Amino acid sequence: MRNKEIDGGKAFDWGMTAAQYAKYRDIYPRELYDRLRALGVAKKGTAWLDLGTGTGILPQNLYNQSATVVGADIAEEQIEFAKEKAKQNGWDIRYLVSPAEKTGLPDDSFDCITAAQCFPYFDRKVMKKEIRRLLKPGGKFIKIWMDWCPDDEIAAKSIATVEAFNPEWNAKAIGIDDMYDDLFDGRVTEEFTSDIPFTRDSWHGRMCACRGTLASMSEKQFAQWSEAHFKMLSDYPDAFTVKHQVFITVFNV
Repeated sequence: MRNKEIDGGKAFDWGMTAAQYAKYRDIYPRELYDRLRALGVAKKGTAWLDLGTGTGILPQNLYNQSATVVGADIAEEQIEFAKEKAKQNGWDIRYLVSPAEKTGLPDDSFDCITAAQCFPYFDRKVMKKEIRRLLKPGGKFIKIWMDWCPDDEIAAKSIATVEAFNPEWNAKAIGIDDMYDDLFDGRVTEEFTSDIPFTRDSWHGRMCACRGTLASMSEKQFAQWSEAHFKMLSDYPDAFTVKHQVFITVFNV
């Protein structure tokens, strides 16, 4: 994937992070899931589509066998992890490899569509039409974004290690401004902070599954960064928390 607005147009490939994403990015706090349930996501008798589903983290944590659940992502490697996890747990979730802009799914199919950690990567002009096409009358579109707080010490030092080996990476939270964009009328955005628990290994794994490392570094760059990052983390206890900001934007389309 390449976007001239992101990292100066440097290419990145989420498929390269699939294993790390599946293992280390299931970190959303319970409060997020509680708020999404209150908004009707995966409610009994409804149909829900999760765009940019990655390894299927949202469908896995909000799964309701009485709802129709579909997840779509452009990265085939990530979808394979999502399918395997669903199979292991007996979850009736349909996953498909598809760009968000052209899912091929039928018109008026869903009561709710979500997009977590992904909407800034989409073509928003095309997405407006696709979301309207896919939602049933009165349906909801919900964007979610979670990012480390820039004043968190461990997060700031981790960002610095990535930038040292991949200076093209823009560590700014590209999704936060997007959460306040009026894609449709009637935007409601709420936010909260949460202290997310990690160990040194799991935080390193989380950093591996970001755009600036495995998704875009050369093998040599990644090895050098990994060594430097573990060295930096050795100054901290094995268990710690990293403060994150969580954003939820709701549109009644």
